[in-house]
Amino acid sequence: MAKTQYYVPVGPIHPALKEPIRVEAKVEGEKIVEVDVKRGFAHRGIEYMGMKRNAIQTLYLSERICGICSISHPYAFVIGSEKALGIEAPPRAQYIRTIIGELERIHSHILWLGVVAHEMGFDSLLFWTWKGREKVLDILELLTGNRINYSVFMIGGVRRDIKESHVKALKDMISYYRIFNEEMKEVFLSDPVYKARTRGVAQLSKKMALELNAVGPVARAAGVRMDVRQDIPYDAYADIGVRAVVPQDIVGEARGDAYDITMVRLYEIDQSLDIIEYCLEEMPEGKIMAIPNYVALLAKIRRTQGEAIGAHEAPRGEVIHYFKYGNKRDGPVVWKVIAPSYNNINTWKPLLLGAEVADIPIVVAYIDPCMCCNDRVAVVRDEDGRIIDPATLHRKAVEKTRKLREELGVRE
Repeated sequence: MAKTQYYVPVGPIHPALKEPIRVEAKVEGEKIVEVDVKRGFAHRGIEYMGMKRNAIQTLYLSERICGICSISHPYAFVIGSEKALGIEAPPRAQYIRTIIGELERIHSHILWLGVVAHEMGFDSLLFWTWKGREKVLDILELLTGNRINYSVFMIGGVRRDIKESHVKALKDMISYYRIFNEEMKEVFLSDPVYKARTRGVAQLSKKMALELNAVGPVARAAGVRMDVRQDIPYDAYADIGVRAVVPQDIVGEARGDAYDITMVRLYEIDQSLDIIEYCLEEMPEGKIMAIPNYVALLAKIRRTQGEAIGAHEAPRGEVIHYFKYGNKRDGPVVWKVIAPSYNNINTWKPLLLGAEVADIPIVVAYIDPCMCCNDRVAVVRDEDGRIIDPATLHRKAVEKTRKLREELGVRE
């Protein structure tokens, strides 16, 4: 007798994530037998807008792709732009960028640990980790003026220097997290309930990680030793010699499950503290901007033609920005973005097939997804199913806005 199958839709609006995505599952009893993942609910046309602005405006627009990764996209942006434009940031600026990038990694990893605990029902663990995360956010605010969307990177350098008065606060923060991270390791990795809930759940093999082009902690948890800081070092990472954190270095084997990815992120926090400490000790003296005058910078961009790729190892994995400059414009002629969630969401379907319904939140949270990072293209069709070109879509949008203004009695 055939078993009864039930259709379980999750999303696009649901409590597990603050961004919209839809997972459609068919279940037999508690087991998932069929999965379809639908994305595309959060497209905002940022790349299109960025190609209509100058490079400085587009740089700060790139921060708005993702709030949690609000240094990751500007980091890839400035690296790619500098390559395309033939600009080199001063050594001191490169070290400052590296410090800020690692501060973001610490806050993002702690945020993830709290979210995963929340998805499993450990809300006390969520509140405890997020309380500990406040320390790094305070430091980011001290260095940049903001807790999120730091607006500190610039093509050819950084806008703010790290002063002597900041160094003590950074060293105090390092001492704080040396202790706090050991406590987190004890709570997450030694707790029998957490281990029982994550061992064997969302298990990704090394072969599957490579076939699905997984990146970041998701790939490293499966035993793939990959990290942009290691493979294509940039800024201070070239001096440091970063080695990707993988489970086999810690416990002798990689299972690629939710427990292993927890382990990878916890040990990456230690690595980030080491990197920040190194940068503070070896910080070069000198200026922090290659071209301090923004008018002169835009003038140089107008005179330059070039294309390049900027890659940065964000907390979730590699972020890639492609640029093409030219046509006497002061902004990118072409700007394309690939974020880690674009790759890592591909793991959901194989991980969910055969899993229990209760594991859906863990599998979804496992990759630390970002829908706004992920949605880069939108295709719109008319009533006859034909694709509407950008010019027609823009005209229709203007017509609709005018019609709404008339109906509401709003003057132009």
